[in-house]
Amino acid sequence: MGVFLKLGVIAFGGPAAHIAMMRDELVRRRGWVTDQRFVDLMGATNLIPGPNSTELAIHLGYDRGRWRGLVVAGVCFIVPAALMVTALAWVYVTYGDTPEIEGVLYGVVPAVIAIIAHALVGLMRTAIKNGWLAALAVAALAAYFLGVNELLILASGAVLAAAVRSVRRGLPAVPFLGPMVGGLPVFPDPTGGQLTQLFLTMLKIGSVLYGSGYVLLAFLRGDFVERLGWITSQQLADAVSIGQVTPGPVFTTATFIGYLVAGPVGAFLATVAIFLPSFLFVGLLTRLTDRLRSADWTSALLDGLNAAALALMAGVSWQLGVTAIVDPLTAAIAVVTLVLLWTTRLNNAWYIAAGAAIGLAHALLT
Repeated sequence: MGVFLKLGVIAFGGPAAHIAMMRDELVRRRGWVTDQRFVDLMGATNLIPGPNSTELAIHLGYDRGRWRGLVVAGVCFIVPAALMVTALAWVYVTYGDTPEIEGVLYGVVPAVIAIIAHALVGLMRTAIKNGWLAALAVAALAAYFLGVNELLILASGAVLAAAVRSVRRGLPAVPFLGPMVGGLPVFPDPTGGQLTQLFLTMLKIGSVLYGSGYVLLAFLRGDFVERLGWITSQQLADAVSIGQVTPGPVFTTATFIGYLVAGPVGAFLATVAIFLPSFLFVGLLTRLTDRLRSADWTSALLDGLNAAALALMAGVSWQLGVTAIVDPLTAAIAVVTLVLLWTTRLNNAWYIAAGAAIGLAHALLT
């Protein structure tokens, strides 16, 4: 419980950062799972809809404590971010603005980049087992930078790896924070029907959404801006920004929108609805993951999926680094953090706290 609660508080930086921090806590520091098991679970969560890093936390909880662990890990990872986003939504609705947090992020994100880089090296040693998988990972990374859809990259990596294994062994082939425009919730005193519609809409999104935060943005725009007309495009942009700059799952964007629509009750219902499918899907996936590794062709498929997933993680991290490491100070934060990660066993929370302190000091002095 304590591990995932802490991760829910300090896990800034999006899914790639969340995965890196989970690997550091559960593989490197505690030894609860092996790198191979961690990589397999990470790859398997790409097979189901929903927020991958949250689903990985849920699955790791299941590995540690079965069904009770599944629920506890997921709830503890989600709740801190949901509470923070709810508080920011209250400030937004009440005052039409949110507190400035760019100073904190200035120092935190470079530290997060170092944490991701450290995790990637360890995970690639496990997942990239031969020259063929290395070439596949490079091709996946190139495809990502060329703008190929993430799902197509993952599927292609899995199918290619399975096909190559089949041929080799003679097996049967197997197919931004912008201007804030707060105001009263759309429904200050919502009816049961309005709350039900909010819940079912978020439940639908959580059940079918694959891909990145940009895909989430498209779903939310289609339902809440265009179809229902409950929020404006500017409010949606503000909600996505809050979801990205707070720790924990980016899907807490739904919490913010729920508050805009129906206040605290709406925030609660939206959060439950968008994350509930993840618990159900992971519950079903637990029966599948071990079988994927047990058969030869599905093991090859999982190897290809893992290689492609790590390539995507590297691509996202590179883009994040380009925007976050902007001067000698941010570069120094990243380098010192990376050196400490290699030479000590300090908890990631210290790096996040140090980055936040440096960022705040820099903001006050400039």
